[in-house]
Amino acid sequence: MQTLPLDRQRHQRTGFDCGVEVLNIYLKLMANQQANRDNSRTFVLEDLEKPGKIIGYYSLAMTQLDLGKLPGQLAKRHNSNHSAGLIARLAVDKDYHGKGYGEFLLVDALLRLVQASDAVAFPLVVVDAKAGVAAFYQRMGFRPFDEQPDKLFMSIADLKLTLNPILPRSHPPAV
Repeated sequence: MQTLPLDRQRHQRTGFDCGVEVLNIYLKLMANQQANRDNSRTFVLEDLEKPGKIIGYYSLAMTQLDLGKLPGQLAKRHNSNHSAGLIARLAVDKDYHGKGYGEFLLVDALLRLVQASDAVAFPLVVVDAKAGVAAFYQRMGFRPFDEQPDKLFMSIADLKLTLNPILPRSHPPAV
């Protein structure tokens, strides 16, 4: 399995239905516009048996980091940094629910963000979970911001430890 950048000529967006209308609309109407404006990048996982059919997608962007919402030690450690990688959206078509594609897409997104952080440093990955989905991200190691249970984060340092066995080795590790 491999994710690809969304291609409006190749990928069939109109048939996508994850069960959350705002996520369906984003993929169908907004994802390409946001990419053209350099506001986000959307990646899709397509069904290899049905070329062009989207199994799921995620969008990545950068976001402002509110240090006051982080646990004390983490806020202190990153007191001069005010940006984070953002998993802006992640959705799986209803036809593919319960088959592990959400986890695959999340790990793929996290790998991309770790690689991006090696080029342009940022300390955290943030996700704004839709209602009822925060538990999915918490199972994957994300922690909620204080007083915002649907806004979660994970440090790049923790991601590197967790993902170390599958991180690409395109350059020597930092010393």
